Amino acid sequence: MKPLLLKTLFFTLFIGFIYSLLSFSAAFCEKITHSDLRELYSKPVKEWPKPTIDKGVTWQEFESLTIDTSYYDTMSEPKVILGQMLFFDPKLSGSNQISCSSCHDPELAWGDGREKSLGNDHLQGQRNTPSLYNIAARKTFFWDGRALTLEEQAQGPITAHHEMNMESKTLAKKLKKVKGYAVLFQNAYGTPEITYEKILHSLADFQKTIRSKRSRFDAFIDGDYTQLTDQEIQGMHLFRTKARCMNCHSGKYLTDESFHNIGLTYYKREYEDLGLYNITKKAEDAGRFRTPSLRDVMHTGPWMHNGLFDNMTGIINMYNSGMHMIDPDENEKAADPLFPQTDVLMQRLNLNDQEIEALVSFIKTLSGRQYKMERPQILR
Repeated sequence: MKPLLLKTLFFTLFIGFIYSLLSFSAAFCEKITHSDLRELYSKPVKEWPKPTIDKGVTWQEFESLTIDTSYYDTMSEPKVILGQMLFFDPKLSGSNQISCSSCHDPELAWGDGREKSLGNDHLQGQRNTPSLYNIAARKTFFWDGRALTLEEQAQGPITAHHEMNMESKTLAKKLKKVKGYAVLFQNAYGTPEITYEKILHSLADFQKTIRSKRSRFDAFIDGDYTQLTDQEIQGMHLFRTKARCMNCHSGKYLTDESFHNIGLTYYKREYEDLGLYNITKKAEDAGRFRTPSLRDVMHTGPWMHNGLFDNMTGIINMYNSGMHMIDPDENEKAADPLFPQTDVLMQRLNLNDQEIEALVSFIKTLSGRQYKMERPQILR
């Protein structure tokens, strides 16, 4: 037999073997039972099956939240007390009607429950209000990452015309006229002097205290394996494997702190938003938005940067389709350097209805109990 024919035959047999092996593996995975999954995951996290992660993707294993035993001590710190007062005070706005808490309401999971924010003169913003849960753990702020510190983040809404519409250079002078603030600044900074920088720092110190409560998911990770149902464990397994969620949502806060174009740019349409590109002016960033944390996600809807989605099953259905949104003309696409490129991580998942239901049931376990923060008595 000729060498070329031998090589062809060997290659054909090898491919057939690989195909059979993959078919067997797929069949095995499909037959795995709830009992099998419970056994796989009823052990320390480090012994769990490794998730399905694409090459080059940096990920972190799940990690539980701890109980914040120092919360009440932290809340009694002078800078935090001052920051809390400022956060809820509408005098930080030009109209004296809008406070930080107008869009970040503690009773609405530190968001506002709207598709898009509503601010000064009832002007509507362009994006959904992000929740402040666990904001101290973020590396960038806003959907487009334009702020790198909590102080920058605080400054944005205060000065934006369609939000609080306050002139930064006059805010300190305004608060100096309010009886009681001098004492709070004295307690916090050792001097009654009120400055814009101190206002921003105090707001940042207060926001750092806004943290998620532990959920059933955390209790399960920590060894109470009765906390999740069989369906929820199946959903967690899908989250880690077939559904490919951990490529972007991993670690303690279930976010990679990165930016992705998931296909919701609405390029040249009514809801067009180029996201990160507006900040970097790099064509490859067109349509990229920061990956949100999934902590308390069921409390923080509506979802996505535009707030257009209020049904978690519907969102999973979109991901299941591979987030396929538009079919551009190839010539048009080639001639347009800003034409958004959907992230390669977006792939068709082939989840069936039962798997989607299980995945949603697991996602619901990521939300803990909300706490109601008592609003301070505003200084007059």
